[in-house]
Amino acid sequence: MDRKRSYDDGCAFAQALDLVGERWALLVVRELMFGPLRFTDLRERLPGIASNVLTQRLAGLEEAGIVRQVDLPRPARGKAYALTAWGKAFREPLRVMGAWASASPQLRFDKPLSAAAAMLSLSSMFDRDKAAGVSVAVDLRLPDGDFAIRVEGGCLSVEPGRTPDPQCVVSGDQNALLAVLYAGKPGSTALAAGTLAVEGDLDKLAELAGTFRAPEPMLG
Repeated sequence: MDRKRSYDDGCAFAQALDLVGERWALLVVRELMFGPLRFTDLRERLPGIASNVLTQRLAGLEEAGIVRQVDLPRPARGKAYALTAWGKAFREPLRVMGAWASASPQLRFDKPLSAAAAMLSLSSMFDRDKAAGVSVAVDLRLPDGDFAIRVEGGCLSVEPGRTPDPQCVVSGDQNALLAVLYAGKPGSTALAAGTLAVEGDLDKLAELAGTFRAPEPMLG
């Protein structure tokens, strides 16, 4: 980590910014939150970042103990980057930051979200009160990976992979899915438009959507 850019401040918040405050650093952590990725995968999922900047951010995060290099298992093989146990613990700060940012008067809705960003947003927008009494297991098949979503006992679980007993399986783009989950777009409308496909109980997707709040700017 380039200590010349340090805030040189004893506050833990300032020291956290020393670690992840550089431009793109937090987004690199976001993309790695659900599993290891190759350098080329990160470049693809962060299209605005230059290769040399990504190299610098990965080196800095690795030096800080947030990211480590790993060997991918067969059949993929090769080198990849993964979060350390401490790096994975940043998932909760990301959830809180996302929830706080969802109330921004300047929140934008005209840009697409990556799969990792969309899945992390679920935890930020989850409403425990709305989830009371809901029991749902939904698997997602997104272009950049599979995710298992479960709501049980007022709690939300979002993890990479598949569950053995999903009540419905949703395939398609994550941004089309978020329109159903947050913006109140009926799942049947997305199905008719061909932006999503659902196997199993479509009502379970509606139940899942009912556990989230919509982003709402906080004015004044």
